[in-house]
Amino acid sequence: MTTRSKIERFEDLEVWKKGMQLAVAVYEQLAGCRDFGLRDQMQRAAVSTPSNIAEGYERGSNKAFIQYLCIARGSTGELRTQLYLALKLRLLAPATAKKLLAESRQVSAMLTRYITVRKTCF
Repeated sequence: MTTRSKIERFEDLEVWKKGMQLAVAVYEQLAGCRDFGLRDQMQRAAVSTPSNIAEGYERGSNKAFIQYLCIARGSTGELRTQLYLALKLRLLAPATAKKLLAESRQVSAMLTRYITVRKTCF
């Protein structure tokens, strides 16, 4: 049996933690990228995921939280599209892109499950 910690703030949410890890990884991998437009857009999409989770949580209503979780999930899809583009343009190594794509899919799946739970239980 697993023990679950009580969630008292957005920083306690596993999906927020994973989103932050993904954002940091995107920033680290693109540090030397000279395609400033794509780099900046990818960084914004990556940061948008945990930022929207936090903002929705802080709004204090379940309806607003679900809305912001959906926006965060959209940002992961945006980031995945940009990762595919960066891979095709050879701005990211295949192994790096594969890792980041897998992480973004994981965050998206976590968000989907969390949205379902919030819609069902609250």
